[in-house]
Amino acid sequence: MKLSREEVLHIARLARVALTEAEINRLSEQLSSILANFEVLQQVDTTDVPPTAQSVALQSVMREDEVVPSLPQEDILANAPRREGDCFRVRAVLE
Repeated sequence: MKLSREEVLHIARLARVALTEAEINRLSEQLSSILANFEVLQQVDTTDVPPTAQSVALQSVMREDEVVPSLPQEDILANAPRREGDCFRVRAVLE
């Protein structure tokens, strides 16, 4: 399907894009080529293919939560720049 100059200008107007004359000619060829590819796809028999939202099966990349013992409190606080008792000491961020 060959797109006319007017159709390309209409698409550009809908997209709110200004085109030069060279861009109109180039986009006319490129958009026509894209539409030709879709015409080929429309000829494919998909009667036995169920509709899907994803082309590949979705799988979670997150691992399962596992309960494990935490580090001893002294080991965690050993490298703290400032500490107060059993807590980290930080500068106040609010007045």
